[in-house]
Amino acid sequence: MIVLIKILQVVLALSILILVHELGHFLFAKLFRIRVDKFYLFFDAGGYSLFKFKPKGSDTEYGIGWLPLGGYCKIAGMIDESMDTEALKKEPQPWEFRSKPAWQRLLVMSGGVLFNFIFAIMLYIGILAGWGESYFSNEGNGIYVNDLAYEMGFRNGDRILMFDDYSPENFGMLQADLARQTAKKATVLRGEDTVDIYIDQNMIGEVLNTPGMFDLAIPFVIDTVAPESVNSGSGLMHGDRITEIDGHHVEYLQDSRRLLADLAGKNVPVTVVRGTDTTGMNLQVDTLGRLGVYTQLPGLTTKEYSVLEAIPAGFKLTFETIGGYLQDLKLVFTPSTEAYKSVGSFIAMGQIFPATWDWYRFINILALLSIMLGVMNLLPIPALDGGHIVFTLYEIITGKKPSDRFLTIAQIIGMILLFALMVLAFGNDIGRLLR
Repeated sequence: MIVLIKILQVVLALSILILVHELGHFLFAKLFRIRVDKFYLFFDAGGYSLFKFKPKGSDTEYGIGWLPLGGYCKIAGMIDESMDTEALKKEPQPWEFRSKPAWQRLLVMSGGVLFNFIFAIMLYIGILAGWGESYFSNEGNGIYVNDLAYEMGFRNGDRILMFDDYSPENFGMLQADLARQTAKKATVLRGEDTVDIYIDQNMIGEVLNTPGMFDLAIPFVIDTVAPESVNSGSGLMHGDRITEIDGHHVEYLQDSRRLLADLAGKNVPVTVVRGTDTTGMNLQVDTLGRLGVYTQLPGLTTKEYSVLEAIPAGFKLTFETIGGYLQDLKLVFTPSTEAYKSVGSFIAMGQIFPATWDWYRFINILALLSIMLGVMNLLPIPALDGGHIVFTLYEIITGKKPSDRFLTIAQIIGMILLFALMVLAFGNDIGRLLR
């Protein structure tokens, strides 16, 4: 059932984003009276489709293809992924893409990316107006490290103050900030001391490919004891801090998990600090390795927005996300970071969606994917919008239009590059699954 829910979310998200992107091309083409031959969700490879129709009096065939690897808007007189060059052998017609001024062609090619960014802005405005913005603040919260973070010099309980000259605000973005800043030094507060940790740049690739470097260090402080808990009558009180279990020191909640798993079903001695007093008591560990208590969590930082306040905040969040993704792409195209190993396909996309339906998370992910699709399409690869945009800008600047033969060859090269990128993405995902 979980797999089906994830597949449904991936298919729905991709379908929405493809339609939004292609709608941008479609509407600008129609605005400049350029004929659109086809508007398809997914590819009708081999001429086969799941569904198609052509309204009476319309030049456009609408449909759903059988190959779910994208979608397309086939614009008359344009060299695109369909590689249909038959029309180019005839004299240009006034309703064709190639007959229009360069500035109009530039807007048609930019329409998909523009609509992706506008769509993300609208989603973020809706999220901020409806749910607000919630995150764990980095200020005052310590980290709980995995093996990679420990190897790099971080320790449980460290409070990260700076990455070089950058002060991180959102605790959940610490690992991304470390990679994006390609930080050479992290400054942390360890107890009462300020410590500098020098980052080996050769490990940035591992940072990108090792999730969970910085968990939130949660002190084992009791909030409540569940009524149905095996320890409901134990005497534990709100504010009690468990510091020792079965003779083993416990600084944070995470320290207790492996201990309790090994002690499942047993009655064990614990040390509890209550105010200024330290006392001992026995607690029962249930068969699942739990004490049946809720611990106090650091408070979420929450910002609420009115609809009017959400509009500029939505723009700001969109452009910040675009900036962050551009930094990610810079790392991907820097071989020494090995960030290319983090490139993923639909399999990786499925893993970021929750196992249960959650509109808040779905819309957040949809906004992020819309930005990613927009930025990726701006890459100056001939088969992408960015390649067409570069050629059109060249024409505007120099007054020289690239030949149809050049554009056809460039399109073929671009499609080969995209195919190679797809192979890399699927290869990375299969490798991760096997590991």
